Amino acid sequence: MSDLTLILAGLLGLAMIVAALVAIGGRSLPIAILASSLVSLFASVLFLILAAPDVAMTEAAIGSGLTTFLFFFVLGRLRRGGPEVDDHD
Repeated sequence: MSDLTLILAGLLGLAMIVAALVAIGGRSLPIAILASSLVSLFASVLFLILAAPDVAMTEAAIGSGLTTFLFFFVLGRLRRGGPEVDDHD
């Protein structure tokens, strides 16, 4: 592994830690969701640098894309009050 790759991996690791701290300590839920998505995106780039492109694509698609979509979808449903429950027992 070259020095440039090692430095880039270290910077990505540091950026992941900062984004994770923002996700944990953030007061706004959408910001926390975006920060956790950023952690997954940085992880996918790190997997790509470490010569694992299939893992990188999976992490980008599921960890960064699908999970973020699901979090925002559920957040939107919760803010609207959720689905109506029929109590005709």
